[in-house]
Amino acid sequence: MREHPLRIVTRSSPMAMAQARLVAARLRSAYPGLAVELLPVTTAGDRWSGALSRPGDKGAFTKEVDAALLTGEADLAVHCLKDVPADRPLPPGTAFAAFLPREDLRDALVHRGGLTLDELEEAGARVGTSSVRRVAQLAASHPGLRCVPIRGNADRRLEKYDAFECDALILAVCGLRRIGRQERISHILDLEMMCPPLGAGVLVLQCRQDDEETATAAGALNDPAAWREATAERTLLHVLRGHCNSPVAGYASHGADGRLSLRAKVFSPDGRTVLNAHEQAGASDPEALGTAVALALLRQGAREVIDAIPH
Repeated sequence: MREHPLRIVTRSSPMAMAQARLVAARLRSAYPGLAVELLPVTTAGDRWSGALSRPGDKGAFTKEVDAALLTGEADLAVHCLKDVPADRPLPPGTAFAAFLPREDLRDALVHRGGLTLDELEEAGARVGTSSVRRVAQLAASHPGLRCVPIRGNADRRLEKYDAFECDALILAVCGLRRIGRQERISHILDLEMMCPPLGAGVLVLQCRQDDEETATAAGALNDPAAWREATAERTLLHVLRGHCNSPVAGYASHGADGRLSLRAKVFSPDGRTVLNAHEQAGASDPEALGTAVALALLRQGAREVIDAIPH
């Protein structure tokens, strides 16, 4: 029996709180009678309203969460895996305890008139996004669109869109569903049109390495398929040494035969250079798969593309 409730630290945004409540509900379902408390914190990324590519922004959405875990103020942290830097180790003394089942990877277009990207391009529309990944892909596929920076949580971005600060928005499908705003989706963009960030759709649970009780409890929620896919993707990003201003995208998936595949792309910020790689491997070796795809991109010149981007 735990001496105190299991304390979950999370960002204080509506979406992050919804994610933490999801984790709490699953823990209570797995362990009836378990007391769970949520500990919301505001991160540097939540406070900053400018571009996240500025120096010192690596881990902007995780540092305060990590601190609460390391000081013992919290027992378990909930992260969107895409927000956890992959080019550096986790804070010493911590480890991932579980990867939740993957949700929808795709991005959604929000437009009150239901126009497609092609139709919006014809009109020279302004698309709201601060994601370097989305900006680069739109520059490559729809150069007639104008991307305008828009920051804040999903609710805040929708408010800015409703105030006509932009003509359309691109947001993650799973994020809109988590906060109950899926009715705002006008189109879902296929993965060829808008390749997702590495780690998209995966919630990951982190705890202290010496806290075996919490690690065991969280481990009951682990999804092996999500772990394999996430491991391949994070290995890729680690080998590429991509930084927060690098337009890198990709996703791993399991085939009907159980084999694991990984598709990845590296873009120049203006979308003029697009590097592609795709490899398959047995499901038992996701790290080798991630390394193989990264090396394929490096052979195409990914190192030069990434190093040429200021950060």
